[in-house]
Amino acid sequence: MRGLILAAGRGKRMGAHTDERPKGLVELRGKPLIQWQLDALRGAGVREIALVTGYRAETLRFDVPAFANARWAQTNMVASLACAAEWLRADDCIVSYADLVYPADAPRALLASHDDLAILCDVHWRALWERRFADPLADAETLRLDAQDRVLEIGRRPRDFQAIDAQYMGLFKLSARGAARLLARVERLEPARRDSIDCTSLLDLLAGEGEPIRAIRYAGWWCELDQASDLDVARAILDRELPA
Repeated sequence: MRGLILAAGRGKRMGAHTDERPKGLVELRGKPLIQWQLDALRGAGVREIALVTGYRAETLRFDVPAFANARWAQTNMVASLACAAEWLRADDCIVSYADLVYPADAPRALLASHDDLAILCDVHWRALWERRFADPLADAETLRLDAQDRVLEIGRRPRDFQAIDAQYMGLFKLSARGAARLLARVERLEPARRDSIDCTSLLDLLAGEGEPIRAIRYAGWWCELDQASDLDVARAILDRELPA
């Protein structure tokens, strides 16, 4: 099993925190976000891990292979994912966004899945979003599941809380077979769409076309650092879950 961390973007919503470094190098408790992810993935048993780099790539000094997205400023996360296409087609892989902190239990839950494409979803997301946003619905995304937890819809703007069965966390698993199908669909997109599409929009497209996507329900702790105010929320979570 492999791990891939998508770390090409700048993260402008973090403000001055990313003026000179990628968002994955923002620190919590003196440790960069990417190191938190490396530790969690290795703790779950993932031994072969790589990064996709872009903005200020020279600052990402980790002893793992790296794939460069030279067009990071003109493209979105799916284009970064495609930079590691051959690597993904060769073995099963856990893919992680670079702005997350989670324990080994999170990727471990995905490892238990035998599906070709599975996404990790927070069933208690609303409590976290209420700490992060005055209006949780303003930033949340839809996730509708069928009775077998297959994804029917993901990543759209919700009208109400009933449109959200859980919240996608930015962690997903691809089998080598699933990666081949996903990447083949990306290659069929128009070039402009291929550059602009994000991961949730791609998942929504695949679900709408009948591609089986399994949602793995997760009830543990985690945090996302998408804006500067998330740092205080993340520190409070770590103080509660991992007291010094």
